[in-house]
Amino acid sequence: MTGTNLYHALGLHMHQPPGNLRLLIESSPQDAEQIIRCYERAARYAVEYSDVAHLHLGFSGILLEQLLDPAVVDTYRHIVDIPEMLGRYREAANVELVGMGYYHPIFPVIPKADWEEQLTRGRSIMEQAFGRAPRGFWPPEMAFSMEMIPALVKAGYEYVVVDGVHVRPQDGLNDIYRPYLACHEGVCITVVPRDRDLSNAQESGLDPDWFAAESRSRASGSPRPVESRLITTWSDGENTGWFRQMPEPLGFFGRFFAPFMERARAGDLAVMPVALSDYLAKNPPAAHARVQTGSWSAGFTSGFEFSRWTGSETQQKAAGVVQDLSRRYWDIKRRQNVLGEEGRRALARARSLILEAQTSCFLFWGDAWIPHLYKRTVPADRDLARAEGDLRPSREGT
Repeated sequence: MTGTNLYHALGLHMHQPPGNLRLLIESSPQDAEQIIRCYERAARYAVEYSDVAHLHLGFSGILLEQLLDPAVVDTYRHIVDIPEMLGRYREAANVELVGMGYYHPIFPVIPKADWEEQLTRGRSIMEQAFGRAPRGFWPPEMAFSMEMIPALVKAGYEYVVVDGVHVRPQDGLNDIYRPYLACHEGVCITVVPRDRDLSNAQESGLDPDWFAAESRSRASGSPRPVESRLITTWSDGENTGWFRQMPEPLGFFGRFFAPFMERARAGDLAVMPVALSDYLAKNPPAAHARVQTGSWSAGFTSGFEFSRWTGSETQQKAAGVVQDLSRRYWDIKRRQNVLGEEGRRALARARSLILEAQTSCFLFWGDAWIPHLYKRTVPADRDLARAEGDLRPSREGT
């Protein structure tokens, strides 16, 4: 089928908190196998349908760190050859890599001073793993604020995927099937709205016929039905039974992705798979929009409070500890020229621990996972105290 104006950008988000792959294989081997096969399966199906498929994959830096760890590679060798899997991603031209923060932080919640390093470290490990840098950005948990735009552009990102329910076009028309320009403090980036409803279906179960019909229906009812329409769906790629199904014909790739791509090969598809970078090159945004602060767990209104991560007193206290440690770090960092060797080493250790403590999972699961955050902040506090003690008062003013 030719002449369609309807395009589909399909994205999957992959993340595991620090040390989780090793923990899973030791404590829950069945879950570990299901998860690692999700990563392998996405690469394999992308290669199998390289002539028609386009797939967007985002990996947190801490997940890639684990996948590159020789101990993890060896532990999972009886299930998946991880280096071979990463090689498939590296060679698959139809896989568009999408970046995120290294430790999967909630950017509007963590200290703004730490944004740059979370972004640069995340891009760096993607280049290490795949040989190329991501052009687009996926905000962890879709937690986005307009204040992030200058940091994203500085880090080298060209577009960011945002939850469509929070996009407010300048012309007032609610149209999530086109890209927009969003600007903050004179810096602009392309924003790609995600269809929340279709993304929820992607995460829980759908079939090709329903998806094609629903996409056509939504596009035809949109404010600009005759223009090029971009349907963007994005979901976790390993966190539901739909993706973890061990019999592949019953899961996402066997029941939806493969049949959908077969129809694309046959020319019997009105919804054409597309890479976002290709689509945006041909259809650059012409309209402006603002994006309300929020996340994909917030409703249709603004989610300034990010209550999923800061709703309880214990969550707020833990987030405050991270904020305080970051402030102390930057205060010492500004005076690092007067540190001795031991103080410099202590400051570097504290830095890594502070960034790792910003992993979203530690707050997402409430009181149950907050001890994981303190496991990082307590030694970070000790290391900062060592660095503070190593400052040489005689030179502090220099």
